[in-house]
Amino acid sequence: MACTENDAVALNPALTPLEWLLGTWVSDEPGEGTFPTIKPFHYSETLHFTHVGQPVINFMFNAFHAESKRPLHRECGFIRMQPGTDRVAFIIAQNSGLVEIEEGELSDHQLNLQSQTLARTSFAKEPHVQQISRVFQLKPDGRLEQTVSMATDNQPLMQHLHITYSRSC
Repeated sequence: MACTENDAVALNPALTPLEWLLGTWVSDEPGEGTFPTIKPFHYSETLHFTHVGQPVINFMFNAFHAESKRPLHRECGFIRMQPGTDRVAFIIAQNSGLVEIEEGELSDHQLNLQSQTLARTSFAKEPHVQQISRVFQLKPDGRLEQTVSMATDNQPLMQHLHITYSRSC
């Protein structure tokens, strides 16, 4: 069973298929970030997946520059499952001013998600993100892998981030 911050509260049965995500995950080694409009970079990241007994998983993702350790990207939100299906939705707010809804399918220990809705602050930095896809996969060795692809106003959908994590709790 996965560790959580609130083991005293029973996991809502609707979330049982996602129980493998619960806990804190820390990047094993620096992840890689690339995109044609930015200089390639390395980053570390911590993921927190928790619950409070509702049919929702709460999450927070915190990324840091691998060398300087300065804060980079933040995401927080909620994960829901459509009852009786393998459909999953991530509701995400990012510190960049982007808010998104990603939906997709859960297959065994893999989540494949695509952005359905994107909204941003009126003064968001250009070029604007137009599409995001994300894959989480629990590997046979127990590590979690995440790959994020992105499209902007002037770039097609392509891989942007790749990182693996080990469960720390």
